[in-house]
Amino acid sequence: MTRERRPSDGDRVADAGRLFLGGSWVDPDGGHYEVVDPATEETVGRAPEASRDQVHAACAAAREAFGPWSRTSAGERAAILARAADIIRERLVPLAELARAETGATTGTARAMQVGVAAARFERYARVEPAEWAITPQVTEAGPLGRAGVTGALAVRQPVGVVTCITSYNNPWANAAGKVAPALAMGNTVVVKPAPQDPLSVYRMAEALEAAGAPPGVVNVVSGRSVEVGEAAVDCDDVDMVSFTGSTAVGRRIAEVCGRGMKRQLMELGGKGAAVVFDDADLRSAVAGVGSTFSFYSGQICTAPTRVLAQRGVYDELVAQLAAYAARLKVGDPRERDTVVGPVISAPHRDRVESYVELGRKEGASVVYGGERPPLDRGFYVSPTVLADCTNDMRVTREEIFGPVVVVVPFDEEEEGIALANDSDYGLIDYVWSGDVSRAFRVARRLRAGGVGINTVARNMEAPFGGFKKSGVGRDVGVYALHAYSEIQSIVWPG
Repeated sequence: MTRERRPSDGDRVADAGRLFLGGSWVDPDGGHYEVVDPATEETVGRAPEASRDQVHAACAAAREAFGPWSRTSAGERAAILARAADIIRERLVPLAELARAETGATTGTARAMQVGVAAARFERYARVEPAEWAITPQVTEAGPLGRAGVTGALAVRQPVGVVTCITSYNNPWANAAGKVAPALAMGNTVVVKPAPQDPLSVYRMAEALEAAGAPPGVVNVVSGRSVEVGEAAVDCDDVDMVSFTGSTAVGRRIAEVCGRGMKRQLMELGGKGAAVVFDDADLRSAVAGVGSTFSFYSGQICTAPTRVLAQRGVYDELVAQLAAYAARLKVGDPRERDTVVGPVISAPHRDRVESYVELGRKEGASVVYGGERPPLDRGFYVSPTVLADCTNDMRVTREEIFGPVVVVVPFDEEEEGIALANDSDYGLIDYVWSGDVSRAFRVARRLRAGGVGINTVARNMEAPFGGFKKSGVGRDVGVYALHAYSEIQSIVWPG
């Protein structure tokens, strides 16, 4: 393994060709591959291809760094996270431009929802309050086997150890920061394996943490297109926990490996969010909420309300308004200020989304808007698409498409709407639109989903995030992320 000098700031902007292992920038054993701008199909930069040995070296470096890092004070760790947040904000414009080029997100989304959210997450975990990880002391009046006496017990949180963070391609900044920041705040060390489509931004994040003073080995980044890279980051004996965001199919394979090694896991997997729209709903609000599927990462978002269940009284009007809404959205170059819908991540993914639209036609759905490739010379674009006359047994209704495609299913009574919403393998985020707040909360409590939005698609970034069923295991965000990246230890003493 060849170790290079640490590049200067000026070098790093142009150089994305090295792995970050144990505090050093290291040449990859597997060479490099090109990262492609999905809007222009041009090369954004080169990404390093790690070998299995290099991934294991990253995990070993994280293991070596864990002891000293876990013994630093919470204040010292917080100071580094705060400096990282400041550095990211100082570099917002160039970092957002790189994120835009890698992901195809619009400039506004790249600045606010990608880099901006990442900075906010580092800042949030730089101000962890002791009450967020303390557990109330316990005192019992009887000792073991009921013998008289007072026994004190204290439950404390301890870091898990080395955490492998495997991130998704739709938001390399916010997704990675949502794992790395709370893990570091709790005293863990991390090995980050970014998605192969857009890893360059994650290396920029590592640079910010290095500049902020993160000690060698506390943060490591390895990338590659080979499945072997991800497998090595999961099965290495030095890894204590895996935090994964991605598809349910991949999550299942990771969980099997974690089970064999008794590794802790946090899984944020697929979604097919149901939006239950009752006939007393504010349709303008419902259409805008459902329409966010088209504009937010071009539908490449697991929390999107892609499965609309519309009560019969508003079904026709809702379909018409959704089609009209989609028709108003500009699809095109994400650098242009008036662009709302950018490209999807790659040509193969575009083909996959288009194949689902064609499948919907064959299953009997009506394409009321979209369904054709936009007339653009370059880029992996998919038109916002509305499929009506759907039933809950169609594949387009049941499977995660991960693109700007919304399906609409009618229902009659409240009980039927709830049953249809729950008739899914997924249970990440569902939504309810109703003018009757009491009914909206009643229905929300019966939906088998980790989160429910009532008359909104907005999220509270302190609310626990995670899914029921095949949408994941565990909860993160806010204080819940601190819980996710910690173990609970009991200390007992005689009174």
